[in-house]
Amino acid sequence: MQSRRNLIGWAAALLMMAAFWAITPVVHAQQWQGAQQPAQAKSQTFVGRVFKLQGGKYALITGKTPQGQVAGHYLKNLHSPKKYVGKTVKVTGTLNMKTNTIHVKKIRTE
Repeated sequence: MQSRRNLIGWAAALLMMAAFWAITPVVHAQQWQGAQQPAQAKSQTFVGRVFKLQGGKYALITGKTPQGQVAGHYLKNLHSPKKYVGKTVKVTGTLNMKTNTIHVKKIRTE
C-alpha cells in the first residue's frame, strides 16, 4: 500500500514538472514582449498646464483625480521648458507608465 502511494506521488510530481516545462516558454515569451513594449509605445497627445517643480523637473498638470488631488505627468526631453511654465499646452509624446514621464516629441501652446 505504501509503495502505491509513493508511485502516485511520483506520478503527480512528474505531471506537475511536465506542465511547468510546457508553460515556461510562454511565460518567457510574455516577459520578452513586455520588455519590448516601451520601445514600441505609440505617441499620444496630452493637454495641460506646465509647472516647474521644486527639484527642477517640469510637469504637465492635466486635471484632478476623483479624490481631488492634482493629476499629471513629468516632462522629459523638453528643450525650452521655461517659456511654457504657467501656459496651457498640447504635448505629443510617449508615456512611460512606470515613471509617469512623457518623452516629449512636440509641444505647442493652446
